[in-house]
Amino acid sequence: MPHAVSIATPGLQALILCGPGSSFPTFTANPDENPKALLPIANRPMVWYPLEFCYRAGITNITLVCPPSAEEAISTALKTNPFLTGLPFPRPDLLAPKDLDQNTGTAEILRLPELQAVVTSDFLVLPCDLVCELGADKLLQAWMVKSASLDDLVGDSPSQGPRSGGLSVYYQTKTETPIKGEETDFVATVPLPPTSVLPPKGSLFSRMAKVVYSIPTDSLKDLTEEKKGFPVRHGLLRQHPRVKMLTTHRDAHIYIFPHWVMQFIKENERLETIGEDVVGWWVKAGWQKGLSTKLGLDDILQRPSSGSSDGHASPSGPNTSSGTRNIGLDSRATDAPNPVVTAKNSRSDDSHSSRNDAAVSHEAPVPPMLAYFHPTDPSAPLIRRVDTSQLLLQISLQLAKIPSLEETGADVPASPFAHTRKVAYPEGVKPRTTITKQDSLVADNVTVQEKSSIKECVVGANCQIGEGAKLLQCLLMDGAVVGKNCKLTKCILGKRSELGDGCVLTECEVQENLLVEPKTEAKGEKFMSSSGLEATEQELDAFEADDGIDDDSDDSDE
Repeated sequence: MPHAVSIATPGLQALILCGPGSSFPTFTANPDENPKALLPIANRPMVWYPLEFCYRAGITNITLVCPPSAEEAISTALKTNPFLTGLPFPRPDLLAPKDLDQNTGTAEILRLPELQAVVTSDFLVLPCDLVCELGADKLLQAWMVKSASLDDLVGDSPSQGPRSGGLSVYYQTKTETPIKGEETDFVATVPLPPTSVLPPKGSLFSRMAKVVYSIPTDSLKDLTEEKKGFPVRHGLLRQHPRVKMLTTHRDAHIYIFPHWVMQFIKENERLETIGEDVVGWWVKAGWQKGLSTKLGLDDILQRPSSGSSDGHASPSGPNTSSGTRNIGLDSRATDAPNPVVTAKNSRSDDSHSSRNDAAVSHEAPVPPMLAYFHPTDPSAPLIRRVDTSQLLLQISLQLAKIPSLEETGADVPASPFAHTRKVAYPEGVKPRTTITKQDSLVADNVTVQEKSSIKECVVGANCQIGEGAKLLQCLLMDGAVVGKNCKLTKCILGKRSELGDGCVLTECEVQENLLVEPKTEAKGEKFMSSSGLEATEQELDAFEADDGIDDDSDDSDE
């Protein structure tokens, strides 16, 4: 855990987007009281990991963005949770825009007036579910060397040179322990121009490329079904004959953006998400003729004039900065100006190219959007998004294997995710118990009764493990109670949940504050309370009306 910021701040702002957690229905059924950002990963709040990522790189201008309904819970955690209060100063700001709800897209969040006012420089965007052991300083170095413009970094330059580009991060999902059904992205890249200078040792340059197409795999499948083939534009292949296509990587949602991206999002109101829409349309504008003009990039990429007070260029044409652009974008990028080419139609683009050449000769060069592709080497630093219960369990168990500071000693560099001790409160562990410390974590104030066995598990604070209980590859959140002689395998227990004596559960999830009856046996079930799910009288009346149910129907038949 970082205790102080030891390097100079790079001058970037960081935005950490704290979403609703709809992918954790068992544990975020009430997102106001239990927001996703506070779910524990290896006994630390989820949001601790992106915060630590920023502080480790010297980024101290950090804003957490959450829905207003979750503001109180996150604010309280920032003041009381020992892991969050232990972070260095200055503490992050918490912003809860009034129009932000559980369905607002990531790009729509950046378009909100509160975010437009907060972001005043180049910025970093992170999800709250990111676990990244790789140092942010290496990513910032890669961005500054390969994608940033010196004129933009220095500021107030009269030069009309190129503007800064961006950087994203992808990681391979096909690992030694893959998660079934994990989301992936389709991304097409081209190599960066070769240089005569060898990259510094430990740099990320060798694993970087320029992105020319990016879309979630699910959206690509829908597109290929609709178009009866895989759509490829001649404009892409004409400009980039060496295109590499990747299908098993996932966007980590780590974005380093120049400040002009905020204006780009503001003026294009149809952009809903960052990964699919903002990055997707940005990279296509680099090779698709006429698209940068349609997106307003020609005006946005102009450098601010000496008399500009808002830091943006004054458009040479009609003033578009006062409103938004509604340009009818399809996030799958199959509309004009160039027709889509499929395997059945390979020449449709050629007839339009000559007519478009003169019309787009004035287009400003589009800055590159680069990507770093993280290797799958088991010894490589961990980069993972934790946005499902399966990943919550897997990554928690993986982090539990990291040697503690007590084990490594003060002289050996430790992982930023290392805990002080594997068993924080050994006094609570009774004799004749088994705890495999090399792959387990047991937090403060945990009591473990005799004849119990805890193997490859993460046990949260204030948990109680009954006599004779057997736990294997489980995650217990704070305050969970396991009865006598229970046998749990690959289970997740929510906060303050309780299992009666003799339960046998395998691959189950138990909601917070829920009691599971003694001697319950189950596999693959989600134990959730039905409280709050009952139908109201109005809903019952509406159902009866829709089905034509009449309470007096029997009387009328007589």
